Amino acid sequence: MILEMKVPSPGESIKEVEIATWLVKDGDYVEKDQAIAEVDSDKATLELPAEVSGTITLKAEEGDTVSVGAVVCLIDTEGKPSGTASAAVNTKEVEAPKPVAEVRPTPAASTYAAGAPSPAARKILDEKNIQTSTIIGSGKDGRITKEDAINAVPSMGTPTGDGPRGIERTKLSMLRRKVAERLVAAKNDTAMLTTFNEVNMTPINTLRNEYKDAFKAKHDGVGLGYMSFFTKAVTRALALFPDVNSMMDGDYKIGYDFCDISIAVSGPKGLMVPVVRNAENLTFRGIEAEIKRLALKARDGQITVDDMTGGTFTITNGGVFGSMLSTPIINPPQSGILGMHNIIERPIAVNGKVEIHPMMYVALSYDHRIIDGRESVGFLVAVKEALENPVELLCDNNPKKAFEL
Repeated sequence: MILEMKVPSPGESIKEVEIATWLVKDGDYVEKDQAIAEVDSDKATLELPAEVSGTITLKAEEGDTVSVGAVVCLIDTEGKPSGTASAAVNTKEVEAPKPVAEVRPTPAASTYAAGAPSPAARKILDEKNIQTSTIIGSGKDGRITKEDAINAVPSMGTPTGDGPRGIERTKLSMLRRKVAERLVAAKNDTAMLTTFNEVNMTPINTLRNEYKDAFKAKHDGVGLGYMSFFTKAVTRALALFPDVNSMMDGDYKIGYDFCDISIAVSGPKGLMVPVVRNAENLTFRGIEAEIKRLALKARDGQITVDDMTGGTFTITNGGVFGSMLSTPIINPPQSGILGMHNIIERPIAVNGKVEIHPMMYVALSYDHRIIDGRESVGFLVAVKEALENPVELLCDNNPKKAFEL
């Protein structure tokens, strides 16, 4: 029996996916539930498992964009594993590589004067800032086609050394393209502004040094990291300044009485932003355990659309990569994002004396259409106050109880 495997729906709003990688070859024998492909949606990368055991015939190529419900492969349930029957041979005809349009460092208008670009090609070349006189067209009478323009690469000048000068052109994944689209939209569609402050991390470091070993032993290997302190400080500040926990919807403002905190984590497929639900109700252990669970799912490529859907505010930690200061971009449709940075020992004035303390710059980017300066600055000051006085403001003067020890 031949079974048609169709693309399942990764989520309500997703209408198409892209075949990122086939994990099997045409003619392979696959077992039921074996991962046969990785597919990219605009929100996540998901594995496609085989629905039955049998010999597979691929019906889509890597990089193809296919609609949800489209047939991407066939599985012959009467096929046998290799060793009991001869393996199927891939008889697909190999397509010859397409010629890449040649780009010359110095124009030679007289050589290519006969070639003219098509309107689509001219638009692409203009966007790339490439002169048409530097392109050899592959069309009739030397005409520059759209494909010539797509394959054209701007001149990098005349090389003066003998080192390698390879150029690689790689198509972005659907997820990465969607991230790029959302980031550009956030810059263009919001009145984004960033305000900064600095935090003395000595009180938190003191608390962590005193309790982190007992915390980890008590809670099955879950560590007491900085993210739980920052998440606690953020949920407290959001309660004090609720406009930061809202978003625009046309002419309306949507406010929330809960804090679903998006936490930016780095995965093998790029930046992921899973959501810690109702973070305002979680303990230090609950926050750390949930962040660990989501980070492991992102690392292993098991993150789902539901894990990243929603979120009312985002925290991103560029400090883990060594960033000293940045202006994070809002994660739409949210109205605010808090950027953490690396911790550096710096001299500061304390009670009229110069002391050296571990300091961190923090940045709040916000949508000025809905959040005024008073709210944005007040919010960031509230975060700073909580982080610099964690025993009183985050632990209710009882760290052992707060850490569930």
